[in-house]
Amino acid sequence: MLDDFGTGYSSLSHLHKLAADRVKIDQSFVRDLARSKDARAIIQAVLGIGQSLGIGVTAEGVEDELQQGFLRSYGCHEYQGYLFSRPLPADAAAAFLEAHTERAAA
Repeated sequence: MLDDFGTGYSSLSHLHKLAADRVKIDQSFVRDLARSKDARAIIQAVLGIGQSLGIGVTAEGVEDELQQGFLRSYGCHEYQGYLFSRPLPADAAAAFLEAHTERAAA
């Protein structure tokens, strides 16, 4: 996995060199998507690249439904952020996932 994709060492050349099966869109782009046309364009491009290459894309830093809705409209189906939960200890995370998995299956 390439974390914080699009920043620092997570450049496009790494997709070609490494056998990455997933990338994360950095929270700085997600945070700015409501007010920045450039952030929206970068997010759309990363999602398009992921879809074209068959690489999963996770958006990090999703804090509200507007952000999630935008991301979903461009094909993002995996999210990480405070909209869903604050960071949890391992045992609490397991209970959280179990409870939400049961609700989704019902």
